[in-house]
Amino acid sequence: MKQLTLTMPALGFIVATRAALAFGAGLLVSGKLPKAQRRAIGLTLVAIGAVSTVPAVAIVRRQLSA
Repeated sequence: MKQLTLTMPALGFIVATRAALAFGAGLLVSGKLPKAQRRAIGLTLVAIGAVSTVPAVAIVRRQLSA
């Protein structure tokens, strides 16, 4: 079994990217805000989460190969 050791900032970054993606997806399916506002915020958070996934994966891959 491989062991993965991450620094606190790296772990925080990974958690934040997942949280933004999940929160954005949750907003898109919820009914708590007006539709236009919910869609704008939700799509923005999903986009941020998706784009920031690339550096998060690079961090994990770098740690696994070390």
